[in-house]
Amino acid sequence: MSTGSQAMQQQSSEATSPKGGSGSMFDMIAHRYDVLNRMMSLGIDQHWRRKTVRALELGQGARVLDLATGTADLALMALALHPDAKVVGVDPSEKMLEVGRQKVAAEGRSEQCELQVGDAQALPFEDQSFDGITMGFGIRNVPDRLRALKEMARVTRLGGRVAILELSEPRKGLLAPLVRFQIRKVVPWLGAKLSGAREYRYLQESIAAFPSPQEFANLMGEAGLEVLRVEPLTMGACCLYVARPR
Repeated sequence: MSTGSQAMQQQSSEATSPKGGSGSMFDMIAHRYDVLNRMMSLGIDQHWRRKTVRALELGQGARVLDLATGTADLALMALALHPDAKVVGVDPSEKMLEVGRQKVAAEGRSEQCELQVGDAQALPFEDQSFDGITMGFGIRNVPDRLRALKEMARVTRLGGRVAILELSEPRKGLLAPLVRFQIRKVVPWLGAKLSGAREYRYLQESIAAFPSPQEFANLMGEAGLEVLRVEPLTMGACCLYVARPR
């Protein structure tokens, strides 16, 4: 095969392959997503989700929006902690949502939890529609983060809260090199071995490219959110950002 033909074939493959962080990329790993998350985080990810929901400080009968809901882990955590809440989950991956709907039905929560395909950058909801918004491990995949954050500020009622959970690479501390090694080497390798999906290489790359906690907090402020706190979790492997609309 000529060099030109090889280049054309490569370009064609790139054009048809799922873009990193896209809904189609997550469609490919949806059936093993939960198992991989538990194994690669040693189950700590559920502890992070619990802290995220509690950060909303929800009252009775709260209406919650879970962005990048995926397989609905965070949405179900909200209902576990607030059984009388109503949750709407939005995600660009239909296959992830299919798994999520099965889990919601198994928990008997279908009437309280609606999952729908959607884009965090253009939410189909009226202003101040929700008492709280959660987003777990999804903001780094959004092309226009500022636009998505502005949408969150728009649809959250005054006095309500936004809680964003995102993976990060710790830059300081004695254990920072160890955590970075885990994220850069162990997680992509384990993800590929367990799922056979090269998409887990994207996980490491997207975490490394994400802004520092202070930079992201500044972006939230630019979007019209008052940042209440930025809380590093598990040696800085993850950060919880809590804010409210101004």
